[in-house]
Amino acid sequence: MKTIKDFYKMKSQSKPITMLTAYDFYSAQIAQQSEIDIVLVGDSLGNVIQGKENPITVSLADMIYHGEIVRRAATETFVIVDMPYMSYHLDITQTKKNASKIMIKTQANAVKIEGGSQSRIDAIKALIDCEIPVCAHLGLTPQSINILGDYKVQAQEKNEQEILLRQAIEIEKAGAFMLVIECVPEEVGKKITETLKIPTIGIGAGRYTDGQVLVWHDILGLTEKPAKFVKKYIDLKQILKDNVSLYVKETREREFPKIENVYFPKKK
Repeated sequence: MKTIKDFYKMKSQSKPITMLTAYDFYSAQIAQQSEIDIVLVGDSLGNVIQGKENPITVSLADMIYHGEIVRRAATETFVIVDMPYMSYHLDITQTKKNASKIMIKTQANAVKIEGGSQSRIDAIKALIDCEIPVCAHLGLTPQSINILGDYKVQAQEKNEQEILLRQAIEIEKAGAFMLVIECVPEEVGKKITETLKIPTIGIGAGRYTDGQVLVWHDILGLTEKPAKFVKKYIDLKQILKDNVSLYVKETREREFPKIENVYFPKKK
């Protein structure tokens, strides 16, 4: 299993870091067998597992449930679990309690929180003080969808880019070991990556971040309308549909089960 020190070393040696989301046993198992560097149990499970429009209603219990399953499969892979909406927003003490529940129950290696406001900086400091590693997240932060109004490219204007860079610097000072940058112009991702000592992981942040992360369902072609930054590596949705339809057809036409699929009494 790679460690935080390994990720720092990879950044210093310009070796890209690979991250992929996983939510269940088999996706996590395949990710580990594929030698992924980091598995992220994202609150995007609200979208791709629960069928919701956004992750706002994903609960702490949901994240722990899926985190436990993922760790059961990805025993030798660095695992990060998202802290869900409102689990780190209200009170530092509650933030510590919620993060510790995630760490203890899932045996994750770190948690991830979104945003770069002062309250998030304080939350990062508080968790680091509890020896809980924190991965931060800037740019398009899905938990802020009600404020943002839409899933769109962030930091388009110069003043917004300056704010994002300042937040990234403060996040590093607070002790975060890694920063996810989502859906920003490439030059912004590049500037932040060059400025920070901690590794950056891009998702729609261009070619110059220290690593990349994508959603499991996106790369397999299971989502209806993937974002521009997604590469669909296989159209698994069509493959699954074709084969389920074949099963239905063969069952209805009594072509399945065949003789090789049935049991017979043992011969005396």
